[in-house]
Amino acid sequence: MQAAEAQRAVAAARSIASSLELPVDDAIVLNDSNKLTLRLLPCDVLARVAPVAQQVALFEIELARRLAESGSPVAALEPRVDPRVYERDGFVVTLWTYYEPVTTEAVSPADYADALERLHAGTRKLDVPTPHFTDRVESARQLVASRDRTPALADADRELLGNTLRRLSRAIAERRPAEQLLHGEPHPGNVLNTKDGLLFIDLETGCRGPVEFDLAHAPEEVSEHYPGVDQDLLRDCRILVLAMITTWRWDRGDQLPNGRQLGTEWLDQIRAALDRKADTHS
Repeated sequence: MQAAEAQRAVAAARSIASSLELPVDDAIVLNDSNKLTLRLLPCDVLARVAPVAQQVALFEIELARRLAESGSPVAALEPRVDPRVYERDGFVVTLWTYYEPVTTEAVSPADYADALERLHAGTRKLDVPTPHFTDRVESARQLVASRDRTPALADADRELLGNTLRRLSRAIAERRPAEQLLHGEPHPGNVLNTKDGLLFIDLETGCRGPVEFDLAHAPEEVSEHYPGVDQDLLRDCRILVLAMITTWRWDRGDQLPNGRQLGTEWLDQIRAALDRKADTHS
């Protein structure tokens, strides 16, 4: 968020927490991207704040609540207040349990895979309206097609991303893999290493698709411990996901500090992955 907007977002979160009798003397910014993540003290609550126009908080709240009830490894909502979306001054605020991170232990690929498999077991039982993974791919493709929104993207790179998104999305869909509700982006940044084990956050990206689409966001070693993986499908999903996140780095509104550098590096990785894919079919 821009500085002025972030100040208003913090004020909204503090005001809501105080109105709910959660004492707030300080708000520590833990993450600042399309939404603001705050640790409110001394009540020790995690607040996620987003502009009203950008939020899908109601979906995330409902999904987190239902998954927590089934024992799935997800971060819990703050138990001292009603599990709902709060709105103030043009922002929506959701309140969550704050987990002290375990920083002394690295997450093992086996534990990561086990947690993701248990999450999938929980989401598989839920029947909730969600986008299809191809809808998210299409959003990325539209971003690539818009020169106004991606003005710094070179023509050759624009063509590479557009073709990769379109062809791989179609190729994956034509395989007709088994599909279910997914996390959508279970990358390491959305996994908390806590004393209660690994917990997934950021459920707003939920979509339907093959589990390989989720696995494509995780480190490669994780898939080695996940049962029943279609390796060819996973390879295509990895390239597709890489093309999606590369596209977002070229969005003129992207706020990741080193986003453009990553976007350039990832374009090279996409070309190399496509060359390897071509070699395996030659």
